Amino acid sequence: MLFVVVLGGALYTLLFWGFRTLPGESWQIAACIPRIRNADGRWDGLNLTWYGFFTATAYVLAVAVLLVLLSSIGVPPLLTLLMVLAVLVLCVPASRLIAGWVEGKRHTLTVGGASFVGLLAAPWVVLLAGAGSERFLGRPVEIMAVLAAMSISYALGEGIGRLACISFGCCYGKPLSDASPFVRKILGPFHFIFRGETKKIAYAHGLEGCPVIPVQGMTALLYTTAGLIGIVLFLEGCRTAAFILTLAITQAWRVLSEFLRADYRGEQPFSAYQAMALASVCYGLCLTFLFPEALPVGGADIKAGLASLLQQSVIIFLQVLWTALAFHTGRSSVTASRISIHVLKEKT
Repeated sequence: MLFVVVLGGALYTLLFWGFRTLPGESWQIAACIPRIRNADGRWDGLNLTWYGFFTATAYVLAVAVLLVLLSSIGVPPLLTLLMVLAVLVLCVPASRLIAGWVEGKRHTLTVGGASFVGLLAAPWVVLLAGAGSERFLGRPVEIMAVLAAMSISYALGEGIGRLACISFGCCYGKPLSDASPFVRKILGPFHFIFRGETKKIAYAHGLEGCPVIPVQGMTALLYTTAGLIGIVLFLEGCRTAAFILTLAITQAWRVLSEFLRADYRGEQPFSAYQAMALASVCYGLCLTFLFPEALPVGGADIKAGLASLLQQSVIIFLQVLWTALAFHTGRSSVTASRISIHVLKEKT
């Protein structure tokens, strides 16, 4: 329980800081790298965004939590990392491909689409990994326990990942002025106001400086809370309950929250992302019957789980993963910069 309290305290502190700070104009572009020198002496720059920073951080957090949970029940870290790589190989490109299919935009990413692909693939990746583990290591893998750990990790990762959306001004809510009186009364004190003409909310809908429903913040708090409760259930041996809880909350909220969003989600009143979320819940429930939890349920050793994060190979993997994802998701293809570099002669 101490682990959950400490983790929750750190995550909620980060979230509330992000809610206050990240809608500001200065929290979209983290760095500009000079690329091509122009005739006037200035450089065309590559913008690296805070979106990439927070997305990579969320991914690494999710993988770290997955390592802790699975190591606590005896799954070797190497096997966990192999499963992570297999799922990421599918999810990362799916994020862009599905967004292009649904929204018709080449330079957009979707977490909803990526998570749907991940859920479809995860049980079969785990089944294959378990077969390999039993054959070569003589150690079977409890599939429902792994799926529960993955679902918990996803909830926490996407919860923190919403900070990326806030920093870039995407996935934004409708203007409070367009909401019902009840919604305005409940959510009005917690609205977000985004600043900066390069934020998506500004160039896509002209809502810079307009109070909007804090959808990203609501999602972050709900998902993070669901993930923390899921950890408690997992450590207490209730793995199926942890899987159903985190899956149902995250996907049901995805369906509901779409009605509060103003950004483009396709032409249909009930979006493809909402359909994927509903299908995910149904698919997840079927998985609980296909892969029932083994009884009796083994205990979890949280100290062993935390110790797995101190292995040199794990540390290097997480660092490489963070760097690759930060660059992959952080390179801005919808903003540009012109950089002027000169010498301060008075200081030479």
